[in-house]
Amino acid sequence: MYKNLTVAFLAILASCTASRNLPADDFAKDNLAYAEQMLSDQLREADKTFSAEKGAYPRTSNKSGGLATTSIYDWTPGFFPGSLWFLYDNSKNESLKTEAIKWTEKLKPLEHFTGHHDLGFMMYCSYGNAYRFTGNEAYKTILVNSAKALSTRFDPVTGSIKSWNVFKSWHGDKSYDFPVIIDNMMNLEMLFFASKVSGDTTFRHVAVTHALTTMKNHFRPDFSSYHVVCYDPKTGQVVARETAQGYADNSTWSRGQAWAIYGFTMCYRETGDPRFLKTATGLADYYLKHLPADYVPAWDFNANEKGYQPGKNSYANQVTTPYRDASAAAITASALLELSTFTNGAASRTYKETAVKALQSLSSEAYRAQPGTNAGFIVKHCVGSIPHQVEIDVPLVYADYYYIEALHRYGRLQAGKKIFD
Repeated sequence: MYKNLTVAFLAILASCTASRNLPADDFAKDNLAYAEQMLSDQLREADKTFSAEKGAYPRTSNKSGGLATTSIYDWTPGFFPGSLWFLYDNSKNESLKTEAIKWTEKLKPLEHFTGHHDLGFMMYCSYGNAYRFTGNEAYKTILVNSAKALSTRFDPVTGSIKSWNVFKSWHGDKSYDFPVIIDNMMNLEMLFFASKVSGDTTFRHVAVTHALTTMKNHFRPDFSSYHVVCYDPKTGQVVARETAQGYADNSTWSRGQAWAIYGFTMCYRETGDPRFLKTATGLADYYLKHLPADYVPAWDFNANEKGYQPGKNSYANQVTTPYRDASAAAITASALLELSTFTNGAASRTYKETAVKALQSLSSEAYRAQPGTNAGFIVKHCVGSIPHQVEIDVPLVYADYYYIEALHRYGRLQAGKKIFD
């Protein structure tokens, strides 16, 4: 697999090889304890907000530096309880368990929600972890119901789960009514779970079909990714490849690449299909070739480069600051730790070491917030969507979630355990 890697990737590999020393065994434990301290403080503020605004879940910081929340019907409410579940599993702090149950169970109305494709983020990050760490059978039923709701958005003509109900091009001339975004790969894990626990193979069929369609249409020959692929629902043909949150249609949005790496690694875990492993490693190798020295990527790998032009209505036209996206680093670190367990030799070592170096960066003063700052979030310097002019250089709840998940996975690997029991 390595004979065709570029000089840039070989340089990264050499750097990793030159410093084989991984952090001490207490690295994950210490940083998870710090995360518990930060989220315990955030919980107190979140409880006030939740009481004042029914269904308000932590999302980011506001302009004054306080906690900004979102409703349960946005795509992010599952991350906060999911983080609490990982921290509970680490420390066995019963008060965290109580809070995790409370914040999870408030999402129950979503089990039949069909308004968009993000049920996996919303329900599997919350109820999935709740079931994993408690075995509560009621949670399993809710997850199966959520998978049924998500499956209603699958169209056999396109072979895809519809993401948004409509996508308006940044070029200002077109709208598309069957957009599929690369993020959608993350929602498939709940479908695989539902198939296993219910015996209904329909869920698995939907997940595999969507992954194969994505594999066919979302990637360039070098394994860089498009963000949005739009289909004609009558014919199933691709009618456009554009971006929503990236710099340009032909650029590679780093968080989109992160979603893809994570999603195809998970699909290989669930299916054993070598096509998914080949895709995951190709995507990962592209990502590694474009990393800066601190392992936290630019928000888009091609931002402000020659040959890449945002749509006329995109705010990216006005941004020249080379913002980093720590959320992409956290997502990819978690994915690479798992991918390292499915590969061998130099590939496995490189994926693991890159993940650990990213975690070291995210745990440094450059990216990890001090107590009493950052609206209680752990990770600093994330980007939501520059084209939409929202959440630029701020904390994001999903950055914290995947940072905590990655630490949890690393701690298990260092203890000689599998990532999943």
